[in-house]
Amino acid sequence: MTERKPPGVTFESWVDQQIREAEERGDFADLPGVGKPLPSLDTPYDELWWVKGKMRREGLSFLPPTLVLRKEAEKAVAAVAEARSERQVRRIIREINAKIEEAIRRPPEGPPLNLGPFDVERVVAEWRERQDRNA
Repeated sequence: MTERKPPGVTFESWVDQQIREAEERGDFADLPGVGKPLPSLDTPYDELWWVKGKMRREGLSFLPPTLVLRKEAEKAVAAVAEARSERQVRRIIREINAKIEEAIRRPPEGPPLNLGPFDVERVVAEWRERQDRNA
């Protein structure tokens, strides 16, 4: 625990003394990134830099829910292209359709969704055509 500043010592000289003693003990020797420039040194100052960094590290999104759902729909379409079976295609489309239908029933905040449920049979037919072409 850090000791309290003794009376009669200026704050600046007390802090300098704490830093010097920590350096002498080697407390700063094994810090990650030692000897490397700060990664954000050349970027413009942003008041929320720490929030954005934390969200990036945690894999969180700050997009409105409707845009998040649009991205999920794009990923679902990409997953269909990689699917190995018709059953997998149907499951992927069924899951994203459930989310889209919920968003249509209770519109979330943000810009309009502009997205409707996928036609499962049409998606399956297109998937079969791609499978036949690649076979």
